[in-house]
Amino acid sequence: MPPPTTTPIGVVLTRTAKTASRAFDQALTAAGGSQPVWQILITLKTRTVANQRELADAVGIQGATLTHHLNAMETTGLVTRRRDPENRRVHLVELTDDGEQLFHRLATAAIAHDQRLRKGLTDTELTQLTDLLHRLATNVTDT
Repeated sequence: MPPPTTTPIGVVLTRTAKTASRAFDQALTAAGGSQPVWQILITLKTRTVANQRELADAVGIQGATLTHHLNAMETTGLVTRRRDPENRRVHLVELTDDGEQLFHRLATAAIAHDQRLRKGLTDTELTQLTDLLHRLATNVTDT
C-alpha cells in the first residue's frame, strides 16, 4: 500500500484537539482551576441538577470520579454537600461564595481561550468549521 499523499484528517484533528486542550488546561490552571473543576462549576451554574448522580451525568464522568473531585472542592471551600432531607442517600451539591468567585475567574479564562481560538477566523469560517466538525463526529458515530 502506498503511503498517503496528505496527512490523514484524523491525525490532524487529534493533534489539533490535543493542542487546543493543553492550551485550555494552561489557561484554567493560570486562573486557579482545572478542566474537571470548570466542568463541575459550569454545570452547577447553568443546569438544574438536584443531586450528585445528576451532576455526574451532566458532566459526563463516573460517580466515583465526581466524588473524588467534589471531595477536593469541598475541602477547598468551593462547594458544599448535604444530604437530601427527603432521601438521605442523595447528596445535594451547591456552590459556595468561593466557588462563585472561582467560576467567574475560570469563565473569564474560558472566554479568552475561545477568543484566542477564533482569532483570524471570519464568522463564515467559524460556521463552516463548526459544521465540518459536527459532520466528522457524525461520520464516526453513525453505524
